[in-house]
Amino acid sequence: MSVTDQAHKELHQQAAAEAARRYEDSTAERERVEGRLAAGVRFPDSPDALAVRADRILDRGGLSPSAVVADIHREAMDLPDANERIIDLSNELQAWSFLPRGVRAGATVARITLRRGGRELPHGTGFLVSPRLLMTNHHVLPDEGFARTCFVEFNAQVTADNLPDTVVRMELDPQTFFAADRRLDFALVALAPTADGPAPGEIFGWNRLSVQTGKLVLGEKVNIIGHPSGRLKEIALRDNAVLVRLDDFVHYTTDTEPGNSGSPVFNDQWEVVALHHSGVPKKDDRGRVLRKDGRPWQQGDGDDAIEWVANEGVRISSILKHLAGLDLDPGRRALLAEMGPDAGLGQALTPASALPTGAPGAPPERTTAVPGVTTRPAPGLPVTVPTAESETERPRVGLRARSSAFDGSRHLVFLHGRDQHEKYPDELRLSWTAGLNRGLTLASLPTLDPQDVWFPFYGTRLHGLVSGRESTAEPIGLDRVSAAAAAEVFAAESPTGSYERLLYEAAARAGMPQNGPAATEGFGAGLVGALHRPLSWLAARSDLDEWTIATFLRDVDLYLGDSAVRQAVLDSVMETMPTSGELVLVTHSLGTVVGMDLLTRIPDSLDPVLLVTAGSPLGLDGVNERLLTRGPHQPPRVRNWVNVWCPTDAVAIGCPLEDERWGKLDQLAVPNGRERAHKMEEYLGHPGPAREIRSVLPR
Repeated sequence: MSVTDQAHKELHQQAAAEAARRYEDSTAERERVEGRLAAGVRFPDSPDALAVRADRILDRGGLSPSAVVADIHREAMDLPDANERIIDLSNELQAWSFLPRGVRAGATVARITLRRGGRELPHGTGFLVSPRLLMTNHHVLPDEGFARTCFVEFNAQVTADNLPDTVVRMELDPQTFFAADRRLDFALVALAPTADGPAPGEIFGWNRLSVQTGKLVLGEKVNIIGHPSGRLKEIALRDNAVLVRLDDFVHYTTDTEPGNSGSPVFNDQWEVVALHHSGVPKKDDRGRVLRKDGRPWQQGDGDDAIEWVANEGVRISSILKHLAGLDLDPGRRALLAEMGPDAGLGQALTPASALPTGAPGAPPERTTAVPGVTTRPAPGLPVTVPTAESETERPRVGLRARSSAFDGSRHLVFLHGRDQHEKYPDELRLSWTAGLNRGLTLASLPTLDPQDVWFPFYGTRLHGLVSGRESTAEPIGLDRVSAAAAAEVFAAESPTGSYERLLYEAAARAGMPQNGPAATEGFGAGLVGALHRPLSWLAARSDLDEWTIATFLRDVDLYLGDSAVRQAVLDSVMETMPTSGELVLVTHSLGTVVGMDLLTRIPDSLDPVLLVTAGSPLGLDGVNERLLTRGPHQPPRVRNWVNVWCPTDAVAIGCPLEDERWGKLDQLAVPNGRERAHKMEEYLGHPGPAREIRSVLPR
């Protein structure tokens, strides 16, 4: 049963009253912080907090390490001073990417609107925290019943030309997921997918929440994006300061209005640090809320008449810890796991050599097993094990096309990339064909039947070879695991020691200054690590996160460096390949590397008329020099070659392929959608690549 309107107003007032109480109780701490700020202390926080914050700024690409080194080495600094200077530099020197990353973060923010009596009333703000989950305040969405009366509006904003943008409405789906807590004043609700299938986060992006510390220190600036008083989207940008950090809440001075309830509070690296939930009203000595004109506020005056003295947000780490302790069924727990590894809400990870996939208590295959890195649940974090239903699976084997496809004379073959082990080949083939058909439709060309496509499948075999490798590294607990830590393990276990080279070459091609890790030594271990610098640089300049980049390069390195892995993958692909006729080979990601090797193995009776490589790392010398046919080269016997790449796809760093040794090929740069830079469906959905493929297939 939904709460009444009166009860809803009372929840809002209770949130403001409790914020005011916490503000009053923390007066001594706030005055201490304000005094130190007035005395010239830039960040009046503890040395430990400053050290963790400085490390995270560098780890997240918030500041160029070369700028740090140049500044710190100008004068002698001890470690605490260096940490403080790093934080100060991040406030002073914003990279060009600050603005586009802010635009990307802003796209995840939506206006929550209430349906009532035939009217639509702006009600609050929410933001995506996973592909399917939206976060807001409990006092905005107090229960499932109330949530059913609301919908959300993305792109409720003006464009760069100050014209109204195209608003996209989406419905809430509280039956699929709804969780809320009154004390922490948060609500988390599922959104219904769009009519054509994509999850909201695949369209607008979503914020990667982190349970880890180091996202904010006292005195640092924050940014808020929301819908104040129900208006079109607005931003409060950096004109503020964090004053008090409590166990579960944080106080800051940022201009916000009532419609900002449920807005994300960002640091300068556009990480969500808090959920904005209430202003702090000014009160007189009798405890009465005061108006801007100094008179006591009364019911009916409206929130905009109140004299607000500060704002309060709920710390994201506190919300994540609360979610970790909920007793949820496997389906809802899986939805939380989609927030990503930093949120600490996924299933436990253990080395595959210790717990084989499918064994009781083993992690389900959807998790990323990192050799040598054991992800253990934090205290109170539940562990989800596979259900009987999940253990009963269809076979994951390659799929042949119908014998009548394309008159039986030409064969269209899709060759997938890494991380497909948890998926079913028939679903992948259907998804890829749907993407291609979208591109064909845009090109006004006939579409294809998925049954006419060959789909070799090596995902399961590759995953078994990668995750089953012995690890000599010390296990790392969840509170210390990061993509950079995993990358260190991958580098240590690289068969030929080439992992680090791959990572650094990719970052260099993405514009990272070549001063090398040695130039950053001398001002504190852990501030600038050997591998998190190129990893964070790539993530900051692409549409992929650090985990995706690190694990992709790991799999490429293992395929190229371990002959047993390469042979097993090629054997697996050859099991589902035509043996004669004309071949149209469409490859993606790691599959482009496998495809180049595959062309040296196919029989003479199979004539490759077209090769398509999409989202390919072939431009990296650390990749092409280790192909079976070494170095850049024209693929054997291929008549036509089309290379498709997206500038924001970190896997395609090195494209276009400019070395003359690649020979004649067509290169197509395409603008893939936000958060979908490396998706094959996105590559195939453009008319250019689709037209090239359809041109060599019989009608």
